[in-house]
Amino acid sequence: MIDKTITNAREAVKDVFSDSVLMFGGFGLSGIPENSIRALLEKDLSGLTCISNNAGVDDFGIGLMLKKHMVKKMISSYVGENAEFERQLLSGELDVELLPQGTLAERIRAGGAGIPAFFTPAGVGTEVAHGKEIREFDGKLYLLERWIKADFAFVKAWKGDTAGNLIFKGTARNFNPLMAAAGKITIAEVEELVPAGELDPNHIHTPGIYVQRIFQGEGYEKRIEQRTVRKG
Repeated sequence: MIDKTITNAREAVKDVFSDSVLMFGGFGLSGIPENSIRALLEKDLSGLTCISNNAGVDDFGIGLMLKKHMVKKMISSYVGENAEFERQLLSGELDVELLPQGTLAERIRAGGAGIPAFFTPAGVGTEVAHGKEIREFDGKLYLLERWIKADFAFVKAWKGDTAGNLIFKGTARNFNPLMAAAGKITIAEVEELVPAGELDPNHIHTPGIYVQRIFQGEGYEKRIEQRTVRKG
């Protein structure tokens, strides 16, 4: 079995280039590839297209890449926690494609499955449908959405093995498995890296065939977007 382990995040991002298309797994700040993002911040990159459900927050995650003006376009579903994102959007510095969350997920899934396009009712009659083909099926209107693929997909798993098989935990499972299949090169960082054969095949969410590089992450902060506390 091929050993896909690499030393660290810096090695993982060594060939990421300006103007490339990047996917970042996670949901909110849960399950985001923190180590890979930190390594990307050390590189002199610009013109990136970033695909992520969220745009991070101002001082963490993709928000730091926005602050450094590395990103020219965001394709996302929810971006309401990032003031710098809002500023760049309103000033015209940042190109933004906002999508219904299910549409975003399905476009990524289609990219990984090799399905170039599909019809969906979500977005019909809104700005989401601008410039897209609309067709009627059984008396209902649907719009055509294209697949989404990336040059590099960055995912973060709870546990993985040296062959690239991955297990995600909880909320982190929302977008990470979809994106792992949709990248030309998929880079996985894991909280725990084990030898091939130690994971129960029945529990694996992403088979190693989709992963080209895997490394043991470190120093995870696991931030919370909106901390809620209760008195008493």
